[in-house]
Amino acid sequence: MDAEPAPSKEDFPEDVTDTRSHLNVVFIGHVDAGKSTIGGQILFLSGMVDERTIQKYEREAKEKNRESWYMAYIMDTNEEERAKGKTVEVGRASFETAKTRFTILDAPGHKNYVPNMISGASQADIGVLVISARKGEFETGFERGGQTREHAQLAKTLGVAKLLVVVNKMDDPSVGWDKERFDEIEKKMTPFLKSCGYNIKKDVQFLPISGLYGTNLKERMPTSVCSWWEGPCLFEALDSVEPPQRDATGPFRYWSVRINGGLDSVTFAVLRMPIIDRYKDMGTVVMGKIEAGSVRRGDNLVVMPNKAPVKVITIFRDADEVNQAKPGENLRVRLSGLEEDDISSGFVLSSSSNAIPAVLEFDAQLQVLELLDHKAIFTAGYKAVLHIHAVVEECEIMELMQQIDPKTKKPMKKKVLFVKGGAVVVVRIQVPAPICIEKFQDLPQMGRFTLRDEGKTVAIGKVIKLRQE
Repeated sequence: MDAEPAPSKEDFPEDVTDTRSHLNVVFIGHVDAGKSTIGGQILFLSGMVDERTIQKYEREAKEKNRESWYMAYIMDTNEEERAKGKTVEVGRASFETAKTRFTILDAPGHKNYVPNMISGASQADIGVLVISARKGEFETGFERGGQTREHAQLAKTLGVAKLLVVVNKMDDPSVGWDKERFDEIEKKMTPFLKSCGYNIKKDVQFLPISGLYGTNLKERMPTSVCSWWEGPCLFEALDSVEPPQRDATGPFRYWSVRINGGLDSVTFAVLRMPIIDRYKDMGTVVMGKIEAGSVRRGDNLVVMPNKAPVKVITIFRDADEVNQAKPGENLRVRLSGLEEDDISSGFVLSSSSNAIPAVLEFDAQLQVLELLDHKAIFTAGYKAVLHIHAVVEECEIMELMQQIDPKTKKPMKKKVLFVKGGAVVVVRIQVPAPICIEKFQDLPQMGRFTLRDEGKTVAIGKVIKLRQE
């Protein structure tokens, strides 16, 4: 049977109305480091929030005896977050420079909300790791069990390739823009970030700032404030990050088609947009980031894994309605043909002719981290919670297939029955319901994952084989 013809260039539309690159920025770090306050300042300084709104937030914060939290109110919009001064959900907002359009993802820092942080980081291109310079606060976040370590480790695992480390609260009386304190934090963080897999010279940059007063955010700070800093401000550092290479056709699928009576192989476009949320508004609206391929109004697509055919009615990018969108864009897409209740987070909006695989089992290469004290052995039967793109699902290790020598990177010959923390092992994983994933080599954003157990990250991994019936 003849396959569909190869697509033309028109099948991969680009957004011609705005040629600037788009980047997702996730703010991560220990609770109370100042992530939401920095996000609020960025929105104010970039003109996304007006002075009257800021004054309103100042009054609200003062009424709650939380004067210094008013900037965080821009990002923390629900009452629970404002009452506790802690981000619970992943806050979203947008700002732009002459060169780049940014989406801010304000991830919660509290250890109880790490799964929400994973959701934010899995969509990000750049990470801004916020460190508090205040005496005692950096040490609390960086010590064993602190969220600074776990967030940095997870960010690298989840594909956040570039990291800006902002040393916040440099204006605090206990610090006073002290260069020695800044250098001390950089010296302690550098070997740890290197151990996470970051290339310090290429991928990491340290910056001193004050989120509360907006110092060194949009404009370089004057020498009268900090005489020793000669580097860029945060906006400059963000603007200098090169956008990751994205393929407008996604992971290739090869099809044999009949051309002039003979068989030939061509590639066909693949759309992959993991759905992070959905709601009802004149139809069903899904939210997500395009990880591969392109989408345009009028496309006939499919939502996986339930194989539901849908049609694209409207595409929203931030507040704008657009006709088409390309990889890396955060979208709200209004669909027809499917009810809101039939969609869950982790489902994927996909090309109908090249639907994403839905599997119950897959093989993966795992780096086992520090295990729980009372579950110090990792073996077949181990159960954990799998986080892969927008999927959160219980899983079970069905088989340990091979152990990898960490030095040579080659499989070890001996049969492996169990491993301990620090081991690299190839395993077979099973989930109770079908999930949509790709092999890491085909689409890294949908093939890297973490395993968590009792609130702790116990392994990071990449999908190497899909087991489809």
